Amino acid sequence: MAKKKFSMSTTTQIVVASVSALIFGAVVGDWSQNIEFIGTIWLRLIQMSIVALIMTSVMGAIGNIEGAGAGKMSFHTFKYIIIFTLFSAFLGLGLGLLMKPGLGIDLDAVDSVAAEAGIASGSILDTLVDFVPSNIFESMATGNTIQAIVFSLIFGIAAKAYADKTGNNNIMEFVGDINGVIMEIINMIMKLAPIGIFALLAPVAGTTGFDVILPMLKFLLALLIADIIMFLVYFPISAWRIGINPLKMPKKFAKMFIMALTTTSGAVTLPTKMEDSVTKLGVDREVSDFTGPITMSMNSSGAVACYVIAILFMSQATGVPLSWTEMLTGMLLAVMMVMGTIVVPGGSVVVYTFFAASLGLPAEGVAILISIDWFAGALRTIMNVTIDVLVGMLVSYDLDVFDYEVYNNEKTVEYTK
Repeated sequence: MAKKKFSMSTTTQIVVASVSALIFGAVVGDWSQNIEFIGTIWLRLIQMSIVALIMTSVMGAIGNIEGAGAGKMSFHTFKYIIIFTLFSAFLGLGLGLLMKPGLGIDLDAVDSVAAEAGIASGSILDTLVDFVPSNIFESMATGNTIQAIVFSLIFGIAAKAYADKTGNNNIMEFVGDINGVIMEIINMIMKLAPIGIFALLAPVAGTTGFDVILPMLKFLLALLIADIIMFLVYFPISAWRIGINPLKMPKKFAKMFIMALTTTSGAVTLPTKMEDSVTKLGVDREVSDFTGPITMSMNSSGAVACYVIAILFMSQATGVPLSWTEMLTGMLLAVMMVMGTIVVPGGSVVVYTFFAASLGLPAEGVAILISIDWFAGALRTIMNVTIDVLVGMLVSYDLDVFDYEVYNNEKTVEYTK
């Protein structure tokens, strides 16, 4: 009798790689930086496909919608983005005021690195104008996802109008084929995820000292509590509205959770999020293609809670008090910043510096936040990704296309067209 071949799921492989990396990094220390380039190459392989995936997904979702579907989908998507983001911002404000994470922090030993990440604060109108690309190829080259999405929305609408007028749907078929090829590329790259994640995590464990982490535990604890509250509130309410069992959600979200925690990047997690939304959580394919990229760029509920807490942390740690007006202004700035925040690791340095400059806070507070940003980024990203998927589930329900059979494991579907 032939022995059954041992196999391990990708999710399990990533868990094993993550734990092994933390142990390996702690044992070998600074030497672990020598393998970081492997993880960086893996990240870049994922990132090289993200803009193409976003654009073809959004184009396809809009171009294939019949009737007034695009308007309804957009309305429901942005309705939930606003609801989740505002609740998360007020949650961050409450936890920052209650826990006071910046009190007792000694900034004298911290070398300021904020000057390296200077940013000019722009007006709301400047932000809105920057949503529209002047050169789509430049937007693609620089990875400006907001501008890529805006162009893709317009392209999808125009392609739909052209197909209706001429009866020629070759353009949308071509876009669908490109999307399928991009997904095949990403599937190949994801097979290397355990190796890439190991090479990314080991240097973090090997170079981040406890002398940096320990004073910031209260800040990280505030983020963790924010995540827990959001899970306890968002999961049951979303499940109640859709009419599903919330106890099935954690297992279905597991792979996305691990990807988000280990890569700290919404962009890198995007392909996994979009595929699992359709194949495990009952989200309609067109809804996933539309909401997935848009929520990645504009629905960062975990990030907005983190940024509001960070503003209060900088105020408390530097001894510069903020009035209620300034705190609410900071909360509004945080909401604005998540509408197009950089979605790859390292973008928060720019955001923190922007807040300090806008609210008149000393830059010393930025430096210590940056020193533990990998850990904060993991907590931000897991919540960002979770709520992205909940938006897709809720929009599918509102459009009456939620697949209960998939969610209840009564049938299987493939994501690749």
